[in-house]
Amino acid sequence: MENCFGNKNILDYSRKIAERLWNQPDKGELESHREETFIDDIVQKSHLEKELLSHLEGIKTVFDGGAGCGRFSILLAKHGCEVTHFDLSQPMIDKAKELAAKEGVLEKITFVKGALEDLEAFADKSFDMVISFDAPISYTYPNQEKVIGELVRIGRKRIMISVSSRLGSLPYVANPIQKCQFLLDETVDDPFVKWCIENKEKAVEAYYFSKDASIKLYKDGLMGGEEEIAEYEKGGAPWCITYAFMPDELEDILKRHGVKKIQMAGPGAYARTLPRELLVKIMNDEKQRADFLEFCHQYDSNPYVCGMGKDNLFARGEL
Repeated sequence: MENCFGNKNILDYSRKIAERLWNQPDKGELESHREETFIDDIVQKSHLEKELLSHLEGIKTVFDGGAGCGRFSILLAKHGCEVTHFDLSQPMIDKAKELAAKEGVLEKITFVKGALEDLEAFADKSFDMVISFDAPISYTYPNQEKVIGELVRIGRKRIMISVSSRLGSLPYVANPIQKCQFLLDETVDDPFVKWCIENKEKAVEAYYFSKDASIKLYKDGLMGGEEEIAEYEKGGAPWCITYAFMPDELEDILKRHGVKKIQMAGPGAYARTLPRELLVKIMNDEKQRADFLEFCHQYDSNPYVCGMGKDNLFARGEL
Protein backbone atom coordinates (compact mmCIF):
# COMPACT_ATOMS: atom_id res chain seq x y z
CA MET A 1 0.00 0.00 0.00
CA GLU A 2 1.71 3.17 -1.18
CA ASN A 3 0.97 6.47 0.50
CA CYS A 4 2.24 9.99 1.18
CA PHE A 5 5.45 8.59 2.70
CA GLY A 6 6.93 7.67 -0.65
CA ASN A 7 7.95 4.04 -0.97
CA LYS A 8 7.40 3.23 2.70
CA ASN A 9 4.43 1.11 3.64
CA ILE A 10 2.62 2.96 6.42
CA LEU A 11 0.41 -0.07 7.04
CA ASP A 12 3.41 -2.09 8.13
CA TYR A 13 5.11 0.77 9.96
CA SER A 14 2.03 1.81 11.90
CA ARG A 15 1.69 -1.62 13.49
CA LYS A 16 5.42 -2.11 14.00
CA ILE A 17 5.79 1.24 15.73
CA ALA A 18 2.81 0.53 18.01
CA GLU A 19 4.19 -2.88 18.94
CA ARG A 20 7.61 -1.48 19.81
CA LEU A 21 6.19 1.38 21.85
CA TRP A 22 3.78 -0.65 23.94
CA ASN A 23 6.14 -3.60 24.42
CA GLN A 24 8.82 -1.54 26.15
CA PRO A 25 9.61 -3.36 29.44
CA ASP A 26 8.52 -0.50 31.70
CA LYS A 27 5.23 0.24 29.92
CA GLY A 28 3.09 -1.94 32.17
CA GLU A 29 4.34 -0.37 35.37
CA LEU A 30 4.22 3.22 34.08
CA GLU A 31 0.75 2.96 32.57
CA SER A 32 -0.67 1.43 35.74
CA HIS A 33 0.11 4.65 37.62
CA ARG A 34 -1.33 7.18 35.19
CA GLU A 35 -4.32 7.99 37.40
CA GLU A 36 -1.95 8.76 40.25
CA THR A 37 0.10 11.07 38.03
CA PHE A 38 -2.07 12.92 35.50
CA ILE A 39 -5.34 14.73 36.23
CA ASP A 40 -6.59 14.36 32.66
CA ASP A 41 -6.32 10.58 33.06
CA ILE A 42 -8.33 10.75 36.28
CA VAL A 43 -11.09 12.69 34.53
CA GLN A 44 -11.16 10.46 31.47
CA LYS A 45 -11.12 7.17 33.39
CA SER A 46 -13.84 8.45 35.71
CA HIS A 47 -16.04 9.28 32.74
CA LEU A 48 -15.55 5.84 31.19
CA GLU A 49 -16.16 4.08 34.50
CA LYS A 50 -19.43 5.94 34.95
CA GLU A 51 -20.53 4.95 31.46
CA LEU A 52 -19.66 1.30 32.02
CA LEU A 53 -21.29 0.91 35.42
CA SER A 54 -24.51 2.56 34.29
CA HIS A 55 -24.87 0.26 31.26
CA LEU A 56 -24.19 -3.23 32.63
CA GLU A 57 -27.75 -4.52 32.66
CA GLY A 58 -27.87 -7.77 30.68
CA ILE A 59 -24.10 -7.80 30.18
CA LYS A 60 -22.30 -11.01 31.14
CA THR A 61 -19.41 -11.25 28.66
CA VAL A 62 -17.12 -8.40 27.60
CA PHE A 63 -14.30 -8.00 25.08
CA ASP A 64 -11.83 -5.30 26.15
CA GLY A 65 -9.74 -4.40 23.10
CA GLY A 66 -6.48 -2.67 23.91
CA ALA A 67 -7.10 -3.42 27.57
CA GLY A 68 -3.70 -2.26 28.81
CA CYS A 69 -3.08 -2.80 32.51
CA GLY A 70 -6.65 -3.88 33.15
CA ARG A 71 -8.18 -0.66 34.45
CA PHE A 72 -11.57 -1.62 33.01
CA SER A 73 -11.29 -5.38 32.58
CA ILE A 74 -10.62 -5.70 36.32
CA LEU A 75 -13.45 -3.30 37.15
CA LEU A 76 -15.88 -5.30 35.02
CA ALA A 77 -14.69 -8.61 36.45
CA LYS A 78 -15.33 -7.25 39.96
CA HIS A 79 -18.89 -6.55 38.84
CA GLY A 80 -19.41 -10.15 37.75
CA CYS A 81 -18.54 -10.02 34.05
CA GLU A 82 -16.48 -12.62 32.20
CA VAL A 83 -13.87 -10.50 30.42
CA THR A 84 -11.54 -11.18 27.51
CA HIS A 85 -8.58 -8.87 28.05
CA PHE A 86 -6.99 -8.33 24.62
CA ASP A 87 -3.80 -6.31 24.18
CA LEU A 88 -0.76 -5.90 21.95
CA SER A 89 1.69 -5.55 24.82
CA GLN A 90 3.03 -8.41 26.92
CA PRO A 91 4.32 -6.06 29.67
CA MET A 92 0.83 -4.56 29.94
CA ILE A 93 -0.78 -7.99 30.07
CA ASP A 94 1.68 -9.13 32.75
CA LYS A 95 0.86 -6.06 34.87
CA ALA A 96 -2.86 -6.62 34.35
CA LYS A 97 -2.52 -10.22 35.56
CA GLU A 98 -0.68 -9.02 38.64
CA LEU A 99 -3.35 -6.44 39.45
CA ALA A 100 -6.19 -8.86 38.72
CA ALA A 101 -4.69 -11.38 41.13
CA LYS A 102 -4.48 -8.70 43.85
CA GLU A 103 -8.16 -7.88 43.29
CA GLY A 104 -9.16 -11.55 43.38
CA VAL A 105 -10.62 -11.67 39.87
CA LEU A 106 -7.86 -13.42 37.91
CA GLU A 107 -10.10 -16.41 37.16
CA LYS A 108 -12.79 -14.18 35.62
CA ILE A 109 -10.45 -12.72 32.99
CA THR A 110 -9.06 -14.42 29.89
CA PHE A 111 -5.85 -12.75 28.70
CA VAL A 112 -5.11 -12.74 24.98
CA LYS A 113 -2.12 -11.11 23.27
CA GLY A 114 -2.94 -9.77 19.85
CA ALA A 115 -3.46 -6.80 17.54
CA LEU A 116 -6.83 -5.15 16.93
CA GLU A 117 -6.13 -5.40 13.21
CA ASP A 118 -6.62 -9.17 13.52
CA LEU A 119 -9.80 -10.29 15.28
CA GLU A 120 -10.64 -13.17 12.94
CA ALA A 121 -10.34 -15.71 15.76
CA PHE A 122 -13.50 -14.31 17.35
CA ALA A 123 -16.87 -15.35 15.94
CA ASP A 124 -19.71 -12.96 15.16
CA LYS A 125 -21.64 -11.78 18.24
CA SER A 126 -19.21 -13.45 20.66
CA PHE A 127 -19.58 -10.89 23.45
CA ASP A 128 -22.49 -9.06 25.06
CA MET A 129 -20.42 -5.88 25.12
CA VAL A 130 -17.30 -4.74 23.30
CA ILE A 131 -15.15 -1.90 24.64
CA SER A 132 -11.94 -0.27 23.43
CA PHE A 133 -10.69 2.72 25.41
CA ASP A 134 -7.77 5.17 25.32
CA ALA A 135 -7.55 5.25 21.52
CA PRO A 136 -6.01 1.91 20.47
CA ILE A 137 -8.30 2.06 17.42
CA SER A 138 -6.57 5.28 16.35
CA TYR A 139 -3.19 3.52 16.47
CA THR A 140 -4.29 1.03 13.80
CA TYR A 141 -4.12 3.61 10.98
CA PRO A 142 -4.82 3.12 8.10
CA ASN A 143 -7.10 0.26 9.22
CA GLN A 144 -9.14 2.20 11.79
CA GLU A 145 -12.48 1.87 9.98
CA LYS A 146 -12.01 -1.85 9.41
CA VAL A 147 -11.13 -2.32 13.09
CA ILE A 148 -14.30 -0.53 14.19
CA GLY A 149 -16.27 -2.81 11.90
CA GLU A 150 -14.64 -5.88 13.42
CA LEU A 151 -15.34 -4.69 16.97
CA VAL A 152 -18.98 -4.21 16.03
CA ARG A 153 -19.06 -7.67 14.40
CA ILE A 154 -17.99 -9.52 17.53
CA GLY A 155 -20.43 -7.64 19.76
CA ARG A 156 -23.98 -8.74 20.53
CA LYS A 157 -25.65 -5.99 22.57
CA ARG A 158 -23.50 -2.91 23.12
CA ILE A 159 -20.29 -1.20 22.07
CA MET A 160 -18.29 1.55 23.79
CA ILE A 161 -15.12 3.02 22.29
CA SER A 162 -12.90 6.03 22.69
CA VAL A 163 -10.66 7.21 19.88
CA SER A 164 -8.29 10.14 19.39
CA SER A 165 -10.27 13.34 18.88
CA ARG A 166 -9.20 15.57 16.00
CA LEU A 167 -10.72 18.73 17.43
CA GLY A 168 -9.43 17.84 20.88
CA SER A 169 -5.95 17.14 19.55
CA LEU A 170 -5.59 20.36 17.55
CA PRO A 171 -4.65 22.42 20.64
CA TYR A 172 -1.67 20.07 21.10
CA VAL A 173 -0.15 21.40 17.91
CA ALA A 174 -0.27 24.90 19.35
CA ASN A 175 0.66 24.00 22.94
CA PRO A 176 3.82 21.95 23.51
CA ILE A 177 3.42 22.31 27.31
CA GLN A 178 -0.24 21.28 27.52
CA LYS A 179 0.53 18.21 29.64
CA CYS A 180 1.99 20.41 32.39
CA GLN A 181 -1.54 21.65 33.14
CA PHE A 182 -2.50 18.17 34.30
CA LEU A 183 0.45 17.15 36.50
CA LEU A 184 -1.04 16.04 39.80
CA ASP A 185 2.29 15.67 41.61
CA GLU A 186 5.50 17.12 40.19
CA THR A 187 7.65 15.08 42.62
CA VAL A 188 6.72 11.59 41.37
CA ASP A 189 9.42 9.35 39.94
CA ASP A 190 8.03 9.25 36.42
CA PRO A 191 10.38 9.96 33.49
CA PHE A 192 7.68 11.69 31.45
CA VAL A 193 6.72 13.98 34.34
CA LYS A 194 10.37 14.90 34.79
CA TRP A 195 10.72 15.53 31.06
CA CYS A 196 7.65 17.82 31.06
CA ILE A 197 9.04 19.90 33.92
CA GLU A 198 12.61 20.06 32.66
CA ASN A 199 11.64 21.01 29.11
CA LYS A 200 8.87 23.51 29.85
CA GLU A 201 10.96 26.66 29.57
CA LYS A 202 12.80 25.40 26.48
CA ALA A 203 9.51 24.58 24.81
CA VAL A 204 8.14 28.05 25.50
CA GLU A 205 11.32 29.74 24.24
CA ALA A 206 11.36 27.68 21.05
CA TYR A 207 7.62 28.03 20.47
CA TYR A 208 6.32 29.19 17.13
CA PHE A 209 2.70 28.81 16.07
CA SER A 210 2.47 26.82 12.86
CA LYS A 211 -0.69 27.54 10.93
CA ASP A 212 0.30 24.93 8.33
CA ALA A 213 0.65 22.16 10.93
CA SER A 214 -2.72 23.01 12.44
CA ILE A 215 -4.46 23.07 9.06
CA LYS A 216 -2.86 19.76 8.06
CA LEU A 217 -4.12 17.99 11.19
CA TYR A 218 -7.51 19.63 10.83
CA LYS A 219 -7.83 18.36 7.25
CA ASP A 220 -6.36 14.86 7.35
CA GLY A 221 -6.49 13.88 11.04
CA LEU A 222 -3.09 12.21 10.91
CA MET A 223 -0.51 12.66 13.65
CA GLY A 224 2.87 11.15 12.86
CA GLY A 225 4.56 9.83 9.77
CA GLU A 226 8.03 10.33 8.35
CA GLU A 227 9.71 11.38 11.62
CA GLU A 228 8.27 8.39 13.50
CA ILE A 229 9.30 6.00 10.75
CA ALA A 230 12.83 7.42 10.75
CA GLU A 231 13.08 7.14 14.55
CA TYR A 232 11.82 3.56 14.41
CA GLU A 233 14.44 2.69 11.77
CA LYS A 234 17.14 4.06 14.10
CA GLY A 235 16.00 1.67 16.83
CA GLY A 236 13.87 4.15 18.77
CA ALA A 237 10.36 3.71 20.15
CA PRO A 238 8.39 6.73 18.89
CA TRP A 239 4.77 7.46 19.69
CA CYS A 240 2.31 5.60 17.48
CA ILE A 241 1.19 6.98 14.14
CA THR A 242 -2.29 8.13 15.13
CA TYR A 243 -5.52 8.87 13.31
CA ALA A 244 -7.77 11.43 15.01
CA PHE A 245 -11.50 11.33 14.28
CA MET A 246 -14.05 14.08 13.79
CA PRO A 247 -17.29 13.47 15.77
CA ASP A 248 -19.57 13.25 12.73
CA GLU A 249 -17.08 10.94 11.01
CA LEU A 250 -17.03 8.47 13.91
CA GLU A 251 -20.81 8.56 14.23
CA ASP A 252 -21.21 7.89 10.51
CA ILE A 253 -18.83 4.89 10.62
CA LEU A 254 -20.73 3.37 13.54
CA LYS A 255 -24.08 3.90 11.82
CA ARG A 256 -22.84 2.28 8.62
CA HIS A 257 -21.94 -0.81 10.64
CA GLY A 258 -25.41 -0.99 12.16
CA VAL A 259 -24.84 0.65 15.54
CA LYS A 260 -27.97 2.32 16.93
CA LYS A 261 -28.76 4.88 19.65
CA ILE A 262 -25.30 6.39 19.45
CA GLN A 263 -24.29 8.74 22.26
CA MET A 264 -21.03 10.67 22.16
CA ALA A 265 -18.92 12.59 24.66
CA GLY A 266 -15.62 14.42 25.04
CA PRO A 267 -14.06 13.41 28.38
CA GLY A 268 -11.90 16.26 29.66
CA ALA A 269 -13.62 19.08 27.78
CA TYR A 270 -14.51 20.89 31.01
CA ALA A 271 -11.29 20.10 32.90
CA ARG A 272 -9.10 21.55 30.15
CA THR A 273 -10.58 25.00 30.85
CA LEU A 274 -9.11 25.15 34.37
CA PRO A 275 -5.50 26.03 35.35
CA ARG A 276 -3.32 23.45 37.07
CA GLU A 277 -3.41 25.22 40.45
CA LEU A 278 -7.19 24.82 40.68
CA LEU A 279 -7.21 21.29 39.31
CA VAL A 280 -4.67 20.13 41.90
CA LYS A 281 -6.66 21.79 44.69
CA ILE A 282 -9.82 20.03 43.54
CA MET A 283 -8.14 16.64 43.20
CA ASN A 284 -6.66 16.84 46.70
CA ASP A 285 -10.03 17.40 48.37
CA GLU A 286 -12.23 14.30 48.46
CA LYS A 287 -15.59 16.13 48.33
CA GLN A 288 -14.54 18.60 45.64
CA ARG A 289 -13.01 15.80 43.59
CA ALA A 290 -16.17 13.67 43.64
CA ASP A 291 -18.39 16.65 42.80
CA PHE A 292 -16.04 17.81 40.07
CA LEU A 293 -15.89 14.41 38.38
CA GLU A 294 -19.68 14.12 38.49
CA PHE A 295 -20.08 17.52 36.85
CA CYS A 296 -17.35 16.77 34.30
CA HIS A 297 -19.28 13.69 33.23
CA GLN A 298 -22.45 15.72 32.76
CA TYR A 299 -20.73 18.59 30.93
CA ASP A 300 -18.52 16.40 28.76
CA SER A 301 -21.53 14.33 27.67
CA ASN A 302 -23.16 17.36 26.08
CA PRO A 303 -23.04 16.83 22.29
CA TYR A 304 -21.95 20.42 21.73
CA VAL A 305 -18.58 19.81 23.42
CA CYS A 306 -17.95 16.16 22.51
CA GLY A 307 -15.23 17.07 20.01
CA MET A 308 -13.18 18.96 22.59
CA GLY A 309 -12.38 16.10 24.93
CA LYS A 310 -8.87 16.33 26.33
CA ASP A 311 -7.56 13.37 24.33
CA ASN A 312 -10.42 11.17 23.31
CA LEU A 313 -13.78 11.13 21.61
CA PHE A 314 -16.15 8.66 23.29
CA ALA A 315 -19.02 6.81 21.63
CA ARG A 316 -21.57 4.35 23.01
CA GLY A 317 -24.19 2.50 20.98
CA GLU A 318 -26.54 -0.48 20.85
CA LEU A 319 -26.10 -3.46 18.51
